[in-house]
Amino acid sequence: MTESIDVHTHIVPEHFPAYPGAGRDVPWPRMDHFSCDHAHVIVSGRNYRTVTRNCWDMTLRCQEMDALRIGRQVLSPMPELLSYWFPAEDGARMCRYLNEQIQQMISADPARLMGLGAVPLQDLDRAVLELEFILAEAGLCGVEIASHVNGVSIGDARFEPFFAAAESLGAAVFVHALRPAGKDRLVGPAALEQIVAFPGEIGLAAASLITGGMLERHPRLRLALSHGGGALPVMLPRLEHGWRLTPALQEYMPRPPSSYARQLYCDSLTYDPDTLALALRTFGAERVMIGSDYPFNIRDRDPLASIAALNLSPAKQAQLHHFNAQRFLTGA
Repeated sequence: MTESIDVHTHIVPEHFPAYPGAGRDVPWPRMDHFSCDHAHVIVSGRNYRTVTRNCWDMTLRCQEMDALRIGRQVLSPMPELLSYWFPAEDGARMCRYLNEQIQQMISADPARLMGLGAVPLQDLDRAVLELEFILAEAGLCGVEIASHVNGVSIGDARFEPFFAAAESLGAAVFVHALRPAGKDRLVGPAALEQIVAFPGEIGLAAASLITGGMLERHPRLRLALSHGGGALPVMLPRLEHGWRLTPALQEYMPRPPSSYARQLYCDSLTYDPDTLALALRTFGAERVMIGSDYPFNIRDRDPLASIAALNLSPAKQAQLHHFNAQRFLTGA
C-alpha cells in the first residue's frame, strides 16, 4: 500500500435521527434505503441525492481504497449536510451527530481513516464550541466548511472569531463549494451546478479570504481549497494587477495577493494535468494534496494517475502524495 492521503472524500451516515427540534418546515434529512447498496437522501420530501453503500460502510470503503492504491482517506460530511440554513440549535445538533458519526467511522480502521467535522457557522459561539469538541473529544483533524454561509462569503469579518479559534487551536480547515453563485445563469441539466459553477464559487471564497484581510490577520491558519483552488489561479494575476493600482486594496493586503495564495493549500481535483500544474505554480508544490471527491459520481477515479501525469520528481511526488497532507492535517 502506498503512503498516500486523500483529503477530499465524503460520508453520509447510514441513518439520521428523527428531527429533535421544535421548528417548522426544517429541512431535516432522512435516509430511504431502497436497496442493500443504495439509499436516497430525502430533504423536504424530495430525493436530494442517491448515495451508495461506501458512504457509510467503512469496510467496503477500505477495500475500494486498496484498489485505488490510497493509504488513508480523510472523511468529511457531504456538504449539503453542513446545515447553515437550520435554526442555530438544530444546526448544532446536526453537526454534533455528524461529528460523532465520523468519529465512529474512523474507529473501524483508525490507521487508514481520519476526519474533518462540521460546525454551525450560522452561530459563531456554537461553532467555536463544536470546533473544540471536534479536536479535543472527537479526535478529528479539523473541519470542512462551505464557501459561504447563507450568502455571506467566508472572508467576511463576521467570521473572525471562528478563524481566530481555528488558528489558535491548530485546526485544519477545508473549504468546499456549496450552493454556488451564478447557478441561475446555467443553461442545461442540474448537474451543471457542480460541474461548471463550483470552480467559480471556490475562487470567490478564496478571493474573499485574501481581499478581506483574513489571511493577513491569521498567517498560521491551515486552510485548504477544494477543486484545485477553483478559479483562483486564473483570477490571481488580475487581482495582483489591481492591487498594484488600488491603494484601498493595499489597506487590507499589505503584501501582494499571490503571497497570500501561498498560505493556502489545495487539492488535486482538476481533471487535467495542465490545470493541476497551474495549481502547483500558484500555491506551491508543498501545498497541493490528493483530492478525489470519493465516492460521488464526479470524483477523480484514479487520483494517483492524475499526479503521475505531471512527471514530477520522486521527492515532489511524495509531497503531493502524503507529506503536504500530513502538514495540513496535523501541522507537523
